[in-house]
Amino acid sequence: MPLQSTLSGKSSGSTKAIDTQSDGKSFEQLRQECLQKGVLFEDPDFPATDSSLFFSQSVPVNIKWKRPTEICDNPKFIVGDTDRTDICQGQLGDCWLLAAIASLTLQKDALARVIPNDQEFDHRYAGIFHFQFWQHNKWLDVVVDDRLPSVRNKLIMLHSASNNEFWSALLEKAYAKLHGSYESLKGGSTMEAMEDFTGGVGEVYETKQAPNNLFSIMKKALDRGSMMGCSIDISSSAESEAKTTTGLVKGHAYSITGLEEVNYRGNTVQLIRVRNPWGQVEWNGPWSDDSREWSYVDKAEKNRILQNSTDDGEFWMEFEDFKRNYDKVEICNITPDDLTDNTKRNWEVSMFEGNWIRGSTAGGCRNFIDTFWTNPQFKLQLEDADDDDDMCSVVIALMQKNRRKLRKEGLDLETIGFAVYEAPEDEDHLGKDFFRYNGSKARSRTYINMREVSERFTLPPGKYLLVPTTFQPHHEADFLIRIFSEKKAEALEMGSNVDADLPDPPPPSAPEEESKEEKGLRRLFEQLAGDDQAISVRELQQMLNGVLSRRKEIKFDGLTLSTCHSIINLMDVDNTGKLEFQEFKVFWEKMKKWIMLFLSFDTDRSGKMSSYELRSALKAAGMQLNNQLLQLIGLRFADDNYDIDFDDYLTCIVRLENMFRVFQAMDKFKRGRVNMNIMQFLMMAMNV
Repeated sequence: MPLQSTLSGKSSGSTKAIDTQSDGKSFEQLRQECLQKGVLFEDPDFPATDSSLFFSQSVPVNIKWKRPTEICDNPKFIVGDTDRTDICQGQLGDCWLLAAIASLTLQKDALARVIPNDQEFDHRYAGIFHFQFWQHNKWLDVVVDDRLPSVRNKLIMLHSASNNEFWSALLEKAYAKLHGSYESLKGGSTMEAMEDFTGGVGEVYETKQAPNNLFSIMKKALDRGSMMGCSIDISSSAESEAKTTTGLVKGHAYSITGLEEVNYRGNTVQLIRVRNPWGQVEWNGPWSDDSREWSYVDKAEKNRILQNSTDDGEFWMEFEDFKRNYDKVEICNITPDDLTDNTKRNWEVSMFEGNWIRGSTAGGCRNFIDTFWTNPQFKLQLEDADDDDDMCSVVIALMQKNRRKLRKEGLDLETIGFAVYEAPEDEDHLGKDFFRYNGSKARSRTYINMREVSERFTLPPGKYLLVPTTFQPHHEADFLIRIFSEKKAEALEMGSNVDADLPDPPPPSAPEEESKEEKGLRRLFEQLAGDDQAISVRELQQMLNGVLSRRKEIKFDGLTLSTCHSIINLMDVDNTGKLEFQEFKVFWEKMKKWIMLFLSFDTDRSGKMSSYELRSALKAAGMQLNNQLLQLIGLRFADDNYDIDFDDYLTCIVRLENMFRVFQAMDKFKRGRVNMNIMQFLMMAMNV
């Protein structure tokens, strides 16, 4: 069942982290066990083997897993204080993660959550450390041992500039464990890691199309504890990590660590401080470490800003130069406070989890109108305008789940996006025609293969429909939606009701009033029935296949015995295991209705209907199912082309009606729930 929760933007920091170790033990329990036994912890969930390093290749060099106590004489978890200069990139292409860690060191509250205290190499050392990360609206506590990959006694992954400091290397290891391996961390967006460190929400600005007040927005974000990164786009993989003549690196994730305004020759100049996670390779243009511009700045001001700068990968540049050279700025707001306003606000958050399943809810984008409407739909009610406006501010963030962990199975990020429509009154899941004739009121700027797509909108009060999708139909993924609004907003998943309106069929006509069709059916029935004037399941199969084969508009290979069993279970009111003719006549009236329904959805007369249309067909038959049930049915009955043939369609609709009728008979007080013992449950299950 898709999960929904509503929470305040302030609550995430106080939530207790969930223990993730496979044996269910907490960090403290595991450490205590090791101390009592006098052994150092060895993590069975993330062993010191090649599989923890790579999933797609063999390890290229002879790597030894060594504990810090084997690498240096006096290892420390943290030397002095956690600092952005503690972070130097190793052999892994995870500069995006390092840029986020550098930003994290500037936010001491957030850092204290990610790196719990009471961890060191002298007091109660047992070779075990732990870190906390936010994932899909939960904080997870990830335990690791301190065996680190090294070559010739040097760490080959993320390491500190100080040879005896290990917090950053162990943090990277815990993050690699969370995603399955070190290799899973290759390539990514700084925003992804920044969100995992804070539970915040991201916004992306293209510097060439940025608002005029981008400097003010970024300054305000930094002052409020937001984390920021930036990068230069590449046009091909050959440009990745190519160094420009000005000392900047393309396709590389940098962190933004400061913004200042200085007096320069009588004018105010806006400056930005940027850090290269390599710990070296810096901008060599105006305002770089030893540039002449600094000689025109007041000496005290210069010393305050430069802080004895060296070649440490961190540098200042003029903001206009920054915008010309960098293409993208990523801001992770710890809570999505409005960056365009001077007051810090606490937003309301609604959260949903769902999935796109092929054949039922993986409808693709609006280009695919025949299936787009089958995507999950969420209604958003914006009632109260912002305090200083007659409009409602809302941030919508759509995240695809667990894709980094799924890389080893060949699954990479899906291309995702969303659209927002004005919702009609009191409609449940909206059908194809609504989207055919109504345009969206807002949407994500682009469909992109990033973990999360987020946009900020200003909308008038009203009811809206949010439709999250993959770009292509039939692509499966799990997703999380977070909806942030300044004022409390109601949000709910559409199409989540399960109900059935199944009126009792009219009584069968008397023999003397039978139509020509009924008389023909009676003659055929009497030929098959024995002395008891009832037909068995095999005789029913023979009869229906004989009758339906004469109807040229129905193309199928015949009904299976399983379908006929379901029909008898539905219609055998006297529990003889056979059908009498009066029971068969009642069924035949239902059958004609179901045939017409099937034909109306078999638009190309192929003998099959699209599994995406099953929601509409069942609704026309009086049965309303939610996404979870439709997904199960689609997986059970649809073929590889997401089609359902007539036999499977009939099996599905007969079994559903049977289950609804059995449940309704037991639900005497119409409360939507029943009590049953094991015998009743087994009898019911066998009967449907």
